[in-house]
Amino acid sequence: MVNAKCVKKSPITKVEPKLQEDQKGRQIGIMGGTFNPVHIAHLVAAEQAMTKLRLDEVWFIPDNIPPHKDAPLTSAKDRATMLDLATRNNPKFRVKLLELFRGGVSYTVDTMRYLKEKAPQNNYYLIMGSDQVNSFHTWKEASELAKMVTLVGIRRPGYPQDPQYPMIWVDAPDIQLSSTAIRRSVSTGTSIRYLVPEAVREYIEEKGLYRD
Repeated sequence: MVNAKCVKKSPITKVEPKLQEDQKGRQIGIMGGTFNPVHIAHLVAAEQAMTKLRLDEVWFIPDNIPPHKDAPLTSAKDRATMLDLATRNNPKFRVKLLELFRGGVSYTVDTMRYLKEKAPQNNYYLIMGSDQVNSFHTWKEASELAKMVTLVGIRRPGYPQDPQYPMIWVDAPDIQLSSTAIRRSVSTGTSIRYLVPEAVREYIEEKGLYRD
């Protein structure tokens, strides 16, 4: 189980556990997931959605305990730090630890209720990969969630798309990469250079992550 308390001791510089309530309304992209680890496909999707939809920022929100995955998670501190390392050179990418601090199982609908309560003036765009688009109808209170946000799907060529809710589609380079593949490569001694940001690769190596 993820120990969210350890995140508070992290040397992360760009994480904001609390929202500023006095900001003017903005267009905010939301990317959730375990980010175990974050990789270039995450970043490319976020950048493409941000530029094509003219979003002000994209917020990366790592899960505490994901409801649809059973694989063991690297610690909250490590995942949050890798996200910070991956996004710190883009001033429009932000890391938000809302779900880690809340604890328990992470449901997107709960996070969006919190965001809408704290900053109702913002418009939120939930950015999803092709697999998430096809499974969205199984998410907790999917119909209610779809009313809170604009759903954005990253289109993957040749991948069957079956959205059951209105969706804005964004075309992005077809990078067939997953965190599972990254972890498998590390465990077998295969290079992950250029598959993750260099700072993330160095962190994984330094901390000995994913070797078992």
